[in-house]
Amino acid sequence: MLVIYNAVLVDRNISQKGYIVCDKDKILSVHKNDGEKPDVAELKTDNAAMPGSGKITDNAATKDDITYYDAHGLTLMPAFIDMHAHFRYPGQPQKEDLDSGLAAAKNGGFGTLVLMPNTNPVISSYEDAMSVINQARARKMSNIFQTASITKNFEGRDTSHILNLNPKEIPVITEDGHDVLSADIMLDGMKKAASKNIIVSCHCEDPDLAVCARGYRQKALALMKEYKIPAWGVIPSDVKVPQNILDEITENLSKANELLEKAEDTFTERNIKLAHDADCRIHICHVSTKGAIESVQHAKQKGWKCTCEVTPHHIALTGEKIPEILALVNPPLRTQSDHDAVIAALRDATIDTISTDHAPHTADDKAAGAPGFTGSETAFAVCNTVLVKHEGFSLNRLSELMSANAAEILGLKKGLLQPEYDADFVLVDPDENWIVNAKNFASKGKASPFEGKTLTGRVKKLFVAGREI
Repeated sequence: MLVIYNAVLVDRNISQKGYIVCDKDKILSVHKNDGEKPDVAELKTDNAAMPGSGKITDNAATKDDITYYDAHGLTLMPAFIDMHAHFRYPGQPQKEDLDSGLAAAKNGGFGTLVLMPNTNPVISSYEDAMSVINQARARKMSNIFQTASITKNFEGRDTSHILNLNPKEIPVITEDGHDVLSADIMLDGMKKAASKNIIVSCHCEDPDLAVCARGYRQKALALMKEYKIPAWGVIPSDVKVPQNILDEITENLSKANELLEKAEDTFTERNIKLAHDADCRIHICHVSTKGAIESVQHAKQKGWKCTCEVTPHHIALTGEKIPEILALVNPPLRTQSDHDAVIAALRDATIDTISTDHAPHTADDKAAGAPGFTGSETAFAVCNTVLVKHEGFSLNRLSELMSANAAEILGLKKGLLQPEYDADFVLVDPDENWIVNAKNFASKGKASPFEGKTLTGRVKKLFVAGREI
């Protein structure tokens, strides 16, 4: 039995000093107090427990049966749940593997992660997905769900494998990294997913417009490579670039981003309508434009089965000017108007979850323009800094966005500090300032647009199933 005491308990609903009692891998009881270490007698008789809390019976425990953990006044929250992460496993160990990905998740406070299938080979079958899940389970760290692709091997044609999936083990399918071009094939896949109660998570991007945008990006990347400018939004102090070159890079990336805005808006609208026709649960990945957010708002107003996520980098950054426009990611960092729409959608609950889109790359791949950032280990700090410290969100709301809502979407008994919920916790210091140094990341990917920035809020410990990992 584990008792974590001398903590500030925070979830979607509560914010109070107290302690929490765990029996095996579940929360037994949650208590208010001023930080004192409870003894066995108090645990058996405490009247300050939350409604529904269990009690230790006279014969159930002695002092020797209880492990006490002093939180030293830190904040105890439900472990974070990431609905969108890339571990690059199998097939790309130079970028990430299960061990480095799980280590990064631990540092980031993520007790559960949903992994994308754009691996090598692409994960399409139930057997391949379960192989990854079972290998992760054997490591006894964070929990993972391995998604399968919507179309077999991302080939855009065959969706028959969906009918072989077990929704309890594989609750999400996705074509992440791109979208299904054919509306007919997407509708067919959504109908199969609906029959199995599987969520379709959509990377909403018109592939034809994305191809057009790629040409402008390649022109910019050629100049960036020539002048040794990295593709994660930081210009090294020893790199000198003529202003006309910076202007040309900015012009090309701006043209690419305009096309990618249209690509996101059009396919967000398309996919939501197709999902409604299929009576399918849809989750919109990394929503980033005002237009896409409006499409989600309209779907929710109609009562359709639509949820969405936003990334920490789209919460924190815009991409209109040097150096941020150089931080290449899909979808790209957006305009100030889009950013304002993201913050507003977080306030009014249009956006359901914050997901990292953790996307590690080698230095060479990132220099060549591979889109995406390493995000697990900075996610809480970025969101706490921007939303709680600057935008006036409560820590309760941040917990909801990073834990409770994702748990509800996935049908998990996680994300709240309540009796009978899973004993997955993160200890954080919401007021600690620290400077991001990607060299210290557990992830193999070291590209971060927050490199060298001071953030507020730091993860200290992660507990999964009542165990410190």
